[in-house]
Amino acid sequence: MNHDIDVKKLRINCFRQSKVPGEFMLQMRVPGAIIDAKYLTVIQEIAQKWGNGTFHMGTRQTLNAPGIKYENIDAVNAYIKDYIKEVEVDLCGVDMDINDKGYPTIGARNIMACIGNVHCIKANINTYELARKIERLVFPSHYHIKLSVAGCPNDCAKANFNDFGVIGVARMEYDKDRCIGCAGCVHACEHHATRVLSLNAHGKIDKDYCCCVGCGECVLVCPTSAWTRSPKKYYRVIIGGRSGKQYPRMGKMFLNWITEEPLLQMFGNWQKFSAWVMNNRPEYIHGGHLIDMAGYHKFKELILEGVDLNPECLVAEDIYWVEAEQRANIHLKPLSKHKQAGK
Repeated sequence: MNHDIDVKKLRINCFRQSKVPGEFMLQMRVPGAIIDAKYLTVIQEIAQKWGNGTFHMGTRQTLNAPGIKYENIDAVNAYIKDYIKEVEVDLCGVDMDINDKGYPTIGARNIMACIGNVHCIKANINTYELARKIERLVFPSHYHIKLSVAGCPNDCAKANFNDFGVIGVARMEYDKDRCIGCAGCVHACEHHATRVLSLNAHGKIDKDYCCCVGCGECVLVCPTSAWTRSPKKYYRVIIGGRSGKQYPRMGKMFLNWITEEPLLQMFGNWQKFSAWVMNNRPEYIHGGHLIDMAGYHKFKELILEGVDLNPECLVAEDIYWVEAEQRANIHLKPLSKHKQAGK
């Protein structure tokens, strides 16, 4: 590899190093995972003119063009200037300077999202609209954060495996006068959710409200609209999830039944929290690790500073991570030759 190439600088610029010396892959951001189809010609042009002619749909829902030679990176950056302006500034409202230098940072990774309620019958929220609102709060930033927005507790967007996962949940409203006692909602909750519904002796529905996850399965099956979603939007926030070689783990619930305004206030504190942990010296460290470094209680103090939580919002008193201890107690050894041979 040419040692004059600053790979770290190019990574900040949204270019990823290839195993082929001198080649890189552009990761073009798509906040909320939805854009006008006309922009597909942008990645096509890059792939065919400067890349190797192939296209990769990134695991974080970016549009990727591999095979870009180092000497062509300046031309690619100049070419995507209009795309960055139209998507980041015009569409998402991000406050950033637009020039021929391309993306200013990869620190805040592309915000993932499922299709949400613009299409999916199970989704409780408009995922890409929320993702774009969050985008303007976390991007650009050299503090690293991975974030995903899921439309419902099915979590197709894998919110449980990000530094921050936002899941759309709904409060269900029950009109007993419209209920015919068919128990369709009871069976749906039993098979698809948390079994909090039951049919009482009067042919109406009883509900254990403490364990409802706000999925909306009861609404989908009710033939008389006795169950409906409250028009007020609520969210669940999961923190600390991650994949990776060292201590992969599923996230834990931080907030439940939070509304949009305090949710956005919380994300407005992310960069300030990160700066406190890193002593104002950003490095390529995932947000979940920053939470671990600060400790949950300090994280909670700083991330909720000045946030006006709605009355329904529930906040985790404490969070315990057990994956590290579990891994430390796992001892792996090869099977005996006799077992390996299947004898």
